Amino acid sequence: MSRRLVSLTLDTLEDLPRRCRKCVFWELDPVSAERACADGAPDLEKEAWVSQTLLEWGSCGKLVYVDGMPAGFVMFAPPAYVPRSMAFPTSPVSADAALLMTSHVVPEFAGGGLGRMLVQGVARDLTKRGIKAIEAFGDAKFGDPEDDATACVAPVDFFLSVGFKTVRQHPRYPRLRLELRTALSWKSDVEYALEKLLGSMTPETLLRPVRPATSSTA
Repeated sequence: MSRRLVSLTLDTLEDLPRRCRKCVFWELDPVSAERACADGAPDLEKEAWVSQTLLEWGSCGKLVYVDGMPAGFVMFAPPAYVPRSMAFPTSPVSADAALLMTSHVVPEFAGGGLGRMLVQGVARDLTKRGIKAIEAFGDAKFGDPEDDATACVAPVDFFLSVGFKTVRQHPRYPRLRLELRTALSWKSDVEYALEKLLGSMTPETLLRPVRPATSSTA
């Protein structure tokens, strides 16, 4: 199974899940987002936002492919580029951090470490730009069948599982933070898997010589 991490561009934008490709929850303020949806052109607004952000700031997303198939993505930008960021009760994002807007892994590929791989890719990218941390707003009620809120805010549990720490509590939308030096110190998933495999083997198993095949004669 091959995994490949690439930056979001206007070409790879088309590989986002259809629902996400048309979502402008983060890219526009609430009024403008509602108007774009009513006009039936949210995909054009999203493309315009990605284009402008790429030109003015640089890479603002990562996609991961598994055996050539798009399996997940993450989007990020300075909070000044994300109008919705000011609408949260735990805003604003810290001055030394970029905002991780949303992250999604296709259900068929969940549980394989792709979320951590995406976040680490973001960390490498932002470190080169001199940014100290990533912050995010998490949804503490994500997946609640009795709640109709948008799924554009990733679950708190996801952020906690990849190393984020809560910096401002809230019953619904806490703000979380990941120091980039922490993310860059993670072992790769391949190293972890190898370590786990070797750790399950005893020294005797590791060092035992292979016995030559014997033949029997009648």
